[in-house]
Amino acid sequence: MDFGVVLQNDPPASRVVDLAVRAENHGFSHVWTFDSHLLWQEPYVVFSQILAATRKVTVGPFVTNPATRDWTVTASLYATLNEMFGNRTVCGIGRGDSAVRTLQGRPSTLKELREAVHVIRELANSRAVERDGATIRFPWSTGSELEMWVAAYGPRALQLTGEVADGYILQLADVDIARWMIGTVREAAERAGRDPDSITFCVAAPFYIGDDWAHMREQTRWFGGMVGNHVADIVAKYGSSGSVPQALTDYIAGRTGYDYNSHGRAGNDHVDFVPDEIVDRFCVLGTPEQHLEKVEQLRAIGVDQFAGYLQHDAKDETLRVYGETVIPAMRETVRATS
Repeated sequence: MDFGVVLQNDPPASRVVDLAVRAENHGFSHVWTFDSHLLWQEPYVVFSQILAATRKVTVGPFVTNPATRDWTVTASLYATLNEMFGNRTVCGIGRGDSAVRTLQGRPSTLKELREAVHVIRELANSRAVERDGATIRFPWSTGSELEMWVAAYGPRALQLTGEVADGYILQLADVDIARWMIGTVREAAERAGRDPDSITFCVAAPFYIGDDWAHMREQTRWFGGMVGNHVADIVAKYGSSGSVPQALTDYIAGRTGYDYNSHGRAGNDHVDFVPDEIVDRFCVLGTPEQHLEKVEQLRAIGVDQFAGYLQHDAKDETLRVYGETVIPAMRETVRATS
């Protein structure tokens, strides 16, 4: 099982790079950052510095979208980073949330998302692609490799993921909901004639090592509000029952709005509607033993990577404990002699 860390691009960027270096030194394989250019600094600039300062980690956005950048520009960014640092990038992509809503825009349609996945993947893999009636490619790019991981919650988005994605990103760590979501993606892949085992399944959620549950919950309650944005869209489209697990939709009944100025931040002041039960189910909190128990449950249902959001006041301690305890415990045991 792989482990990733999800960072915010808050200034100074050097602090983000430093956290990425520490994550690699503690055994994390992936470093992800938000991609919301009004709220945070530009991720691809920071990625170049992370790649220069590390040896092995893969970097990518959590997540980008088809609306805020031309697809060919996005592909060029990846192909350039791969040429400079080797193939150490991955593209997490979804319909768009804070990056578009802060500009009074709208999430992309699923048709736009499907097309963007195809165009970005082909160009960033040094291949030609059809775009607007012309065949285009990067003449300077050879040997670049990029996987497209799609973030999704709703039934149609999960279907698209199974049909076209190299990986699936689920931003919550509730084991029962994750089992349903992963199963839905796998079924869609099978119907499309794809091998479900070819898809990488990534579950992402805040992770916090500690034993003060009241404090940990307040540091991570923002996550239920962020997930609630997507759930609200699903409920508006499909209703509150039938299409997705009711455990996912019920908790937003008390949601009255959302202020993106506090998006993704501990101490968010408008997520009182998120109950403790949801915080505990959606996040990974507690002692090292409790983290191991939940991560093992996620692995048992087919999760290939757990990516932890590091937006709280115990960043260094959480990284340290994962590096010294959790990640080694989840590795396959290899004997020197037998």
